[in-house]
Amino acid sequence: MTGALDGMRVVEVASYVTGPYAGMMLGDLGAEVIKIEEPEHGDPYRSWGEAGDNPFFLSLNRNKKSVALDLKDERGRATLRRLAATADVVVENSRPGVAERLGYGYDDLREHNSRLVYCAISGFGSSGPYRDRPGYDTTGQAMSGLLSVLTDREDPKLPGISLADHLTGVFACYGILGALLARERTGAGQRVETSLLQAGVAFLGEHAARYFASGKPPTRETRVRSALVFAFLGSDGLPFVIHLSSPQKFFEGLVAAVGRPELAADPRFKTRPARVEHHSELVKALSAIFASAPRAQWLERLLAHDVPSAPLNTLAEVFADPQVRHLGLRTSTTHPVRGTTDAVLPAVRLEGTPLEIRLAPPLLGEHTAEVLADLERRERATTAVR
Repeated sequence: MTGALDGMRVVEVASYVTGPYAGMMLGDLGAEVIKIEEPEHGDPYRSWGEAGDNPFFLSLNRNKKSVALDLKDERGRATLRRLAATADVVVENSRPGVAERLGYGYDDLREHNSRLVYCAISGFGSSGPYRDRPGYDTTGQAMSGLLSVLTDREDPKLPGISLADHLTGVFACYGILGALLARERTGAGQRVETSLLQAGVAFLGEHAARYFASGKPPTRETRVRSALVFAFLGSDGLPFVIHLSSPQKFFEGLVAAVGRPELAADPRFKTRPARVEHHSELVKALSAIFASAPRAQWLERLLAHDVPSAPLNTLAEVFADPQVRHLGLRTSTTHPVRGTTDAVLPAVRLEGTPLEIRLAPPLLGEHTAEVLADLERRERATTAVR
């Protein structure tokens, strides 16, 4: 069985995270992804952390072919335009105006390929007062409001993941797939656009709805209280979480698990609205209880009473977990230099058109000769038909 996008060609003119993540997702779905890189150093992510291709780059660039082109030179730009004429999708994440100035903007490319789906990713959008600002993950998280519900503004801490970058890549892929489906009906490609700002705000739809209804901007604590979620430490210092959500049975299971049935009769905790109002008092009461025994013991009791709970895992614990191992979420590829390298399996499974890791992340320019030779064959074939 072939992938859902088998036969599709994607040209990725992108670096770091947003565009490469979208390109990798399309590649996992079966598309041929041609990654255009600067000849001397390639995608700057190649040099992060250690010399040579490192885990940052490897995590975002499987299922791709690397073609080295100097886009500062007209010959390189002309080759890119020729490749785009054979493509179904182009993904780029340069600052607004750069692609147009170098001759590979949407209007330049669709002139020779009316079926092209062109995805432009930026920091803050292609127009408006912030158009020309540099856009990076942290600024995207902060400007979109995403960071305001992930940390406490009085004592801000930055999250340990490039969340805005990855979200934007997911939304870019979502837009591309929608445009490809529309093309099946209309025969025409289109421009797809997203940004760190747009993706971050869209992801906050629930929080925005709260704000629109109340006029009060939600904070990190707002969702913690309303969803009745908790984080505790066992006596061994190991963290775990509990999510009581809406059903009363979960709170009843909790008080049974901790051997404190009187908490269910306490007016402060008797109903869900009361527990939301007195969330901090419930945290205080439960923290003292959970500090009396190790995490594993509490989790065993909580699960025995069907209380939604889980260890707050490190990645070492994640990949040792029996359910993660059962799902096979850790996989491996063979890199031409590094040998066997481990990776995370794609997040979805398609029964009829399975996702597959076909290619290891490429060496810089590894496929230049192969792709350009194929391009010449395609062009000769097109000329012969004419």
